Amino acid sequence: MEWYLKVMKQYATFSGRARRKEYWMFVLFYSLILIVAMILDNVAGLNFETEFMGQTLDSGYGIIYTITAALHFLPALGAVVRRLHDVGKSGWMYLIILIPLIGFIWLLVLLTKDSQAGDNKYGANPKA
Repeated sequence: MEWYLKVMKQYATFSGRARRKEYWMFVLFYSLILIVAMILDNVAGLNFETEFMGQTLDSGYGIIYTITAALHFLPALGAVVRRLHDVGKSGWMYLIILIPLIGFIWLLVLLTKDSQAGDNKYGANPKA
């Protein structure tokens, strides 16, 4: 939980480096929070519904989920950028995700790589 709070305190910080543990612990707690928000939407009946071919379809998420995701957008983006900095890549490398399938796999590999040893142009090694 401390890693999640650390990322949230750095709300829109895109400079510096984030080690693997910081990023993946943030992703874990963020995912759990989104699941809870989705459950709350379902229990409260706040789900978004769509009409398709004469049938009403329930999306499974609603306003609580949407607000939660919007509040976490900048911290999550900042965490990804700082994680890419930690492996020696520019934050713009995140746009590789726009390449279907291969982009996601490549980004996942970069996010799971170990930190670049020593200092790099983005700052000191956070493990040191």
